[in-house]
Amino acid sequence: VTKVMARMASADIMCVDSKAVKEKFTGMIRQQDVRATEIDKVDMYQSYRPGDIVRALVLSLGDARAYYLSTAKNELGVVSAQSIAGGTLVPTSWTEMQCELTGQIEQRKVAKVE
Repeated sequence: VTKVMARMASADIMCVDSKAVKEKFTGMIRQQDVRATEIDKVDMYQSYRPGDIVRALVLSLGDARAYYLSTAKNELGVVSAQSIAGGTLVPTSWTEMQCELTGQIEQRKVAKVE
């Protein structure tokens, strides 16, 4: 994730399936594509932060600037993140991650990792 705004987040697409991409592609996760339920209650700032590594699905080509991405499935969302303190965040639920250094809880749209 490179930037978070009130209604969307932008991200650089680094891999497609398990293959790294050579060129830089940009993706947008719109507010309505963050999760499948309670779409109107999604807070982008409590879903993603710049620097988060996110697993997402490409929905469509989007507009001229970016592909539209979705994290509206349980297995999609933040897979790796750093806390404000700089520690590694560990998932504690589908909406929260905890800092290994400080124990601080931070809000995220967490991917369910098998």
